[in-house]
Amino acid sequence: MISSPQQFIQSPYFAVVGASSARNKFGNRILRWYQVNKLNVIPVNPKEAVIETIPTVSSIEELLHPQRTALSIITPPKVTLQVLQTAKRLGIKHIWIQPGAEDIEVLKYAQEAGLNVIAGGPCLLVDGPSLLQNKSQL
Repeated sequence: MISSPQQFIQSPYFAVVGASSARNKFGNRILRWYQVNKLNVIPVNPKEAVIETIPTVSSIEELLHPQRTALSIITPPKVTLQVLQTAKRLGIKHIWIQPGAEDIEVLKYAQEAGLNVIAGGPCLLVDGPSLLQNKSQL
């Protein structure tokens, strides 16, 4: 099942799986995009306690409101697959797999599991500004 970016951006909470403290990495750039746009975001990283002044969680299993949280995933495909399996179990409804975080196995699992995913090319950093503009008009 494919999720529309408009549905994704309507979520009250967001999590960046693969958030990084390295400012040149996409996991950090996407986290900062959420921050700059004043969206309620939490970084997910098992090795760092704080990223960009935000306390992290080590796993999506630690999210306070998983069913109301949309995930941006920026991880290697093998990790992405594990995240999707956990997301399904937790009932997470909106998932944006950023370019490079997917492979054929990830996409096949997402489809077979009936997950709402955005994948195969769109990037939040490119599509996000227009989504926010549309969100404010709703």
